Amino acid sequence: MAKDLYAVLGVDRNASEDEIKKAFRRRARELHPDVNKDENAEDQFKELNEAYDVLSDKQKRAQYDRFGTIPGAASSAGGYGGGGYVDFEDLFGGGFGGMGDIFSSFFGGMGNSGRAQMRTEGRDMGVGLRLTLEEIATGVEKEIVYDRLSPCPDCGGSGLAEDGKEVTCTQCNGQGRVVTVQRTFLGDMQTATTCPECGGSGKIIENPCSECEGQGRVPDRQHVSVEVPAGIKDGQQLRISGFGEAGLRGARAGDLIVTCRIQPHEFFKREGDALHARANISMVQAALGADIELDGILPDEKVNVHIPEGCQNDQVIRVKGSGMPKFRSDGRGDMYVHVNVIIPKKVSKKERELLEELAEVMGEEVAEGRSPIQKLKDAFNQ
Repeated sequence: MAKDLYAVLGVDRNASEDEIKKAFRRRARELHPDVNKDENAEDQFKELNEAYDVLSDKQKRAQYDRFGTIPGAASSAGGYGGGGYVDFEDLFGGGFGGMGDIFSSFFGGMGNSGRAQMRTEGRDMGVGLRLTLEEIATGVEKEIVYDRLSPCPDCGGSGLAEDGKEVTCTQCNGQGRVVTVQRTFLGDMQTATTCPECGGSGKIIENPCSECEGQGRVPDRQHVSVEVPAGIKDGQQLRISGFGEAGLRGARAGDLIVTCRIQPHEFFKREGDALHARANISMVQAALGADIELDGILPDEKVNVHIPEGCQNDQVIRVKGSGMPKFRSDGRGDMYVHVNVIIPKKVSKKERELLEELAEVMGEEVAEGRSPIQKLKDAFNQ
């Protein structure tokens, strides 16, 4: 069943031109795909433009009121379509098993697909986001500020002034493409290119919005909050739908691609879900074993590390479940503690006596201790 164009605009059949214009601008702001995230918003926005195209034109509106059909709708399905070429599907009723699709692949979308009024969608945009290891350990919400083309606030992204309207492009007859024929020794060759007048939309604007010059978008500084999930990895990307460049005159906006960059940490080194850390212990702790405590990556977290008896320098001790949280999953990776055994450069008299006693027990030869007077004599004799 055909849609009631008056209902699409939200006005009654006796609405004045001014009421129709105001209703269109109001609905355009409500339904613009960059503002309305409903999955049907883009289709409703297109219906709104089509309804306004008819009801803002006195002749088309009169025909619609009289016959209840959209002017030009019947002829748009015709075999010739005013485009200067023949649609083989329309001529032969599909009897050639998809010849229209074959010719479309050669001539860039002629035939029925050439009559689709496509608007230029907004491009995706990319930004970098610097994060600390602590932030990605817990997850964080960050604000991103960037410059983009946003929907024009004056016209709601339609590109139309108060008394503006979209009309069919006369250069391509609403096809969005123009066909040229070149004579070659192989015969006539047809090529279809995007219409330079309307940019492929099949429509041009009469009296465009002065703020955006009919583009439906203007430069703007955008602020957007992004939820960074815990455990995200360096170089991983987050896609925020609809926050890229706004599309031309109501077309779909691109997406914002956020690339996460993790800053180096002074204590931890990350490898996947694992964390590597260094722990300094004394030679006594290395020999006898010990239990030490390290700061974890989570806020106020303490990690208990058991140093086994006879621990060697550069030995690696694994602590299960104390690494990074796993990305969008339960559980955590492990922590790998690299042991650094500290040998004192100076020892006290008591410490030396104990070490010499230990050396005697172990049967090891060590340098004899020297008195301060002997050290002074040695210095003068050098």
